[in-house]
Amino acid sequence: MISRYEHAYVLDVMSDDHPGIVATVSAAVEELGANIDACSQTVLGGYFTLIMIISLPRPIDPDALAEHVRKAGGAWNLQVLARRAIPVENYSEKVPCDRFVITAFGKDQPGIVRRFSQYLASKDINIVDLYGDRSGDEFVLIGQIEIPTKWDIRLLQADLEQMGTELGFTVKLQHENVFVATNQLRLIHSAERWPGLSAAER
Repeated sequence: MISRYEHAYVLDVMSDDHPGIVATVSAAVEELGANIDACSQTVLGGYFTLIMIISLPRPIDPDALAEHVRKAGGAWNLQVLARRAIPVENYSEKVPCDRFVITAFGKDQPGIVRRFSQYLASKDINIVDLYGDRSGDEFVLIGQIEIPTKWDIRLLQADLEQMGTELGFTVKLQHENVFVATNQLRLIHSAERWPGLSAAER
């Protein structure tokens, strides 16, 4: 990633979830003359989390940056951390990889995330994004992963299916392009079936 300005920082923000946090944080960094080069935000269990990479034309003390954002949050009591961003290579820039999506779902039990993540780590497979959620007695795990091209995908799929069988889980491994195309088709079919509904209502 190439930053707009010379001095780049990583900004982490966590809080109880409220409308307007992203607007407040982005306004606070803009007040300092910063550009938001990249960001990722999610809400998990009622907790808001945000990570940004920002850059400025002049250096700033990371503690001062964090305090400025914290004060902007007012009564929200934002937990803010900031540090200088050091240029690093993405894993896929160092190791030839293809991106895949792994999905697993079944009866909730301790050790699900550990078992799958340990297997992926043993194969030098990098987890780019991970989502897990418990609903009733069921647990769903979805991960975007980078698989080194040296691996036979069929063997990995067989290993994951075997692990799923042991845990009582259904596991699928799909190339990212296939996963995206499949879900786009579902949206198209849904639109044809319910033409009067918006995407959110489907």
